Amino acid sequence: MLREHGVITKALGIHIVAWPFTFVMRKQDWSRHQHRRSVLMISRRMFALGGDQTKPSLAAILLLLAAPANALVRSTIEPPRDTAAGQLEEDPYTRYELLEPASGKFRILYNVTAHDAGATSYFNPIRNGSIASDERVTDLATGKPLKFRIVSGKIARSAGLEDADENGEYLQVSLARPVPPNGGESRILIDKTYEDAKSYYRRGEMIIFERPLGIDRNAVVLPRGYRLVSCNLPAQVLERPDGRYMISFWDISPAQAPLILKAAPVWFAGSEKSSLPAERLEERASQTREIVYLLQQPETHRFDLYHDYTEERHGVSTYVNVVRTGSQVSNPSGRNLDTGAALASRVVRGADVAKLASDAKDTTAASEAVVFSFPAVPPGGSTRLRFTETYTDPGNYRLSGDQLVWERSLGRAANTVVLPAGWVLTNSSAPAITSQLPDGRTRLDYINPRTDELEVLITARRQSQ
Repeated sequence: MLREHGVITKALGIHIVAWPFTFVMRKQDWSRHQHRRSVLMISRRMFALGGDQTKPSLAAILLLLAAPANALVRSTIEPPRDTAAGQLEEDPYTRYELLEPASGKFRILYNVTAHDAGATSYFNPIRNGSIASDERVTDLATGKPLKFRIVSGKIARSAGLEDADENGEYLQVSLARPVPPNGGESRILIDKTYEDAKSYYRRGEMIIFERPLGIDRNAVVLPRGYRLVSCNLPAQVLERPDGRYMISFWDISPAQAPLILKAAPVWFAGSEKSSLPAERLEERASQTREIVYLLQQPETHRFDLYHDYTEERHGVSTYVNVVRTGSQVSNPSGRNLDTGAALASRVVRGADVAKLASDAKDTTAASEAVVFSFPAVPPGGSTRLRFTETYTDPGNYRLSGDQLVWERSLGRAANTVVLPAGWVLTNSSAPAITSQLPDGRTRLDYINPRTDELEVLITARRQSQ
């Protein structure tokens, strides 16, 4: 029975391939096809990042199963190599803030996560052709600054980054603490300014930001007083509180996104703030919630799930997960991914659900919720949490004749469904990236860059022996 989960290895171009301290890293200047085949042997104490121009080569989701005597056994449900599912990850997020148009400068705010247990260092390459300045690195769990230094490729290579470009430069970050075992993470924010006239330039009154982007989730903030003229990628356009416009997008393809964004000066007659509901205008690409469903055999009507969530509100120390109507919850457990520590949890029902979750709708005496407790979020910091549960839902997970049927509305941007062993996919009502896991199970990745819910109906048939 699924009780606890280990690390999700979303490590920006790195994945475990042979033994616990062996990883894959793509060279910056290779094609994507070659990237997925380049191997870099590095120390377990070093963690390498491809930077703002690389895309993850593989997502390895590792589950930690708890035996009755609390003996921990690892099991992988990572997608196979060379599948688009391996390219879709929620961890890396970059926001580019375009500075004064004639300067050719833009600020980069880059959120990344280290997953390798025991890692103490992190390398971020400085892109060739860009001049970096004003670097700062923050530990997102505590909000405190981290030590770092700019090193040459030769020094990076001698420090253990065997595939380092000796003619390049790297930002070497000292993590606040070794990455905790058993599912721990180390989340950092790299803040730096680039000067790159080839990527950001003027053409008359028009400004142009042209840059190949290799990670999935990005946003570009225009200078104050500029409006969007064109963007060659599907994107949200969002007005920020300071009046600047943010162009945000989630690239769901495994290829680099050849962004070309154009903007021009704008003047408005008035300056009234929008009266529209804030939740209708939330940025999708910056969301960090993700969920994985692991379907048990359909006769049981059960599926295990876990969802990851970052709590950023100062002083908050509980999370209430209201169970969807029609489902029953069992076996709840949780983990603080910043520390690796287990969370206390309890199940509440009926009137207690309404008391603890005031925003929950249509609660009844049959309503259930799981309350997870954790150390309060420190000022300026945040806490990354993983919640694990088993749901029983005869209405939405069942057998219909000889077909497995699973129905669910998916509200998060990143959703994964894994079919039980021995079942062959026959229908998926919504587009999904489909892959086969090493153990033969089918994995479906649903990425929804929109703000609405995705209604999903999956059917499957049992494979004959």
